[in-house]
Amino acid sequence: MTTVAARLRSIPSWQVTLGVALLALGFLIAAQLQSEAPRVSYTTQERVPLIGTARQLQSQQDDLKQQILNLRKQIADLESQGQGSAVQVQQLNTDLQAARVAAGLIGLHGSGLVIQLQDSTSAVPPGDNATDYLVSSKDVRMVIDLLWLAGAEAVSVNGERVTQSTALLDIGGSLLVNSAYQNQPYQVDGIGPADLYSRLSTSAAFGEFVRARGERFGIRISFAQPADITVPAYAGTINLRYARPAASRAPSAP
Repeated sequence: MTTVAARLRSIPSWQVTLGVALLALGFLIAAQLQSEAPRVSYTTQERVPLIGTARQLQSQQDDLKQQILNLRKQIADLESQGQGSAVQVQQLNTDLQAARVAAGLIGLHGSGLVIQLQDSTSAVPPGDNATDYLVSSKDVRMVIDLLWLAGAEAVSVNGERVTQSTALLDIGGSLLVNSAYQNQPYQVDGIGPADLYSRLSTSAAFGEFVRARGERFGIRISFAQPADITVPAYAGTINLRYARPAASRAPSAP
């Protein structure tokens, strides 16, 4: 024992330290190898399912990409078709607007002429009919017709738009226009060309009307040419209760 102890004491301290360090390092390496063995086994076992899942996801992604491309193509086709549809819709809206204007469903303004009619203030001579000295629906209709003939495009009577279905009736001392009672003075507004008054005044029919009603019975007829005239839209009903569209006839053979 004395000899062994003497030999141990004779060994340098650095060799002892190195030996202890190498022994500890060996234990650490052995422990690391034992812990890596299950991990390698686990990774090897799971690799095949993960690869299959990745391939499946890649296939689904490719399918989605193809669906996106197909949808983009459908959108492009619909957009190209929509351009033609937009032109058709615009044309239909233009035609509808023109039909509304022609039917009097849209208010208009422009240059034109205002004609005002009022009863005569002259005394009725004995033997004459007193109604001849009063403005009647016939007088107003005559003025409206003369304005149309002179080139008027829109006409109203005391703010009531005149359309194809407008009726003018004498009700007592009032005038019924579009089912609305109107009192004097009766103002007939007409929108038309700038020379509407010249066209009207040079008309033989208008000259005859002025002589027959103005000069003969004293009906007061006055004129005005405002810079801008507004004719309102027709506010009455446009529903037909009895009329129905007529069946179109087939073209006859030549």
